[in-house]
Amino acid sequence: MKVIILGAGQVGASVAEGLVSEENDITIVDLDGVRLAQLQDRLDLRTVQGNGSLPSVMRRAGADDADLVIAVTQSDQSNLVACKLAHSLFNVPTRIARLRAQDFLDDPALLSPDNFAVDHAICPEQIISEYIQRLIEFPEALQVLEFAKGRVCLVAVRAYEGGLLVGKPIREMREHLPPGMDARIAAIYRDEQAIPPDGETLIRAGDEVFVLAATEDIRQVLRELRRMMTQVRRIMIGGAGNIGLRVATALEHRYEVKLIENQISRAEFAAQKLNSALVLSGDTTDEALLDQENIQEMDLFLALTNDDENNIMSASLAKRMGCKRVVAIINRRAYAEMIQGGPIDIAISPAQVSIGSMLAHIRRGDVSAVHSLRRGAAEALELVAHGDRKNSAVIGRRIDEIDWPAGVTVAALVRHFDQIEVLRVRDDGTTERRAGHVIIAHGDTVIEPDDHVIVFCLSKKLVRKVEALFQVSVGFL
Repeated sequence: MKVIILGAGQVGASVAEGLVSEENDITIVDLDGVRLAQLQDRLDLRTVQGNGSLPSVMRRAGADDADLVIAVTQSDQSNLVACKLAHSLFNVPTRIARLRAQDFLDDPALLSPDNFAVDHAICPEQIISEYIQRLIEFPEALQVLEFAKGRVCLVAVRAYEGGLLVGKPIREMREHLPPGMDARIAAIYRDEQAIPPDGETLIRAGDEVFVLAATEDIRQVLRELRRMMTQVRRIMIGGAGNIGLRVATALEHRYEVKLIENQISRAEFAAQKLNSALVLSGDTTDEALLDQENIQEMDLFLALTNDDENNIMSASLAKRMGCKRVVAIINRRAYAEMIQGGPIDIAISPAQVSIGSMLAHIRRGDVSAVHSLRRGAAEALELVAHGDRKNSAVIGRRIDEIDWPAGVTVAALVRHFDQIEVLRVRDDGTTERRAGHVIIAHGDTVIEPDDHVIVFCLSKKLVRKVEALFQVSVGFL
């Protein structure tokens, strides 16, 4: 595809890197010439310096024959104007915009073709906030991802010495699970190297294991791999920026939350927005302040400022002072790879977490979800199977009959996805529902039309081959 990316910040650069590796024709636009030059030095793409919301700049970027415009500048207004121009002036088929202000996201009419003409709106801050909330629900996890609208959960954990499966072949996992429960180990990373799993693969202590199961079963499955940690009750958050305040707002009703912000005006603003959370004005790298606020009694410290160095220092300090678990937002990939697993338990790359929402709208075929794994090295996809045995390479075939590329694991299927099952009526009168039937994939599992198939790719280079398998032949309607 011919793609124009407006904005060469962390999100724009990550999107460009992901799409360039898949042999797309990429042009990236930004006002910062130095940043553009740095991107062009390491990526095979074209750059245009200028304001991406101006028609002349969009024309120089090739909007006249572009297939896709991704507007991810720091300005909501610029992104909206760019999408409107791409639609009305250049007739670009697909337009994606990054939007921070909730006002735009709350009113779909504003994004309709008659108004700003945004096909898909993403809010990275909201995506990251939801991602952090899932990590809190699974305190022993390194990564928690959802598929099929929450029906399936993929969790990465570190196997520990003494775990029921450590030192044993993967095929024995089903023997430890209750009747009717199933799970799949989609990948194992050992000493930073990927190990394609099969039934005879042995799990070792220290392995990073990606395990997938129906969401209602995932906790039971995790117990086979590692000891479960105490549920989080007390949380300290460093930084009341867009992400920090969103996280505090989402958590304050269920947890004891303390929020530290060094700018007095921002701390006052946060205090007005929050109800039960305690807002403190101070520096998260101030040892005396952390000690005064009993950091050693905290279950979790979240370093969520916009400054990588500040996040690294405050999270490391919190860990040294006795906080059970620390998580930090780190924008620089080199920093994240260097510090995770040391004093900092989890380093979150905002760009890598949020990129999946965009990739799901860019991939070939019917892709419902994309998750970037291990800071972009691997990828998990949810694809919808269409067609029949005559015009599809996957429909009506056993999984072990399909010519999957080496390094690809089919982990699960969700069948009858549109059928809603009512599980129970809660005491408050609301109903608990779930969609579709989760089938953990095995060699004899047959893929049927409209199945949502969850696939794990050990390398991003495999994604295009998987997408090609799911594309129906010419003539399918």
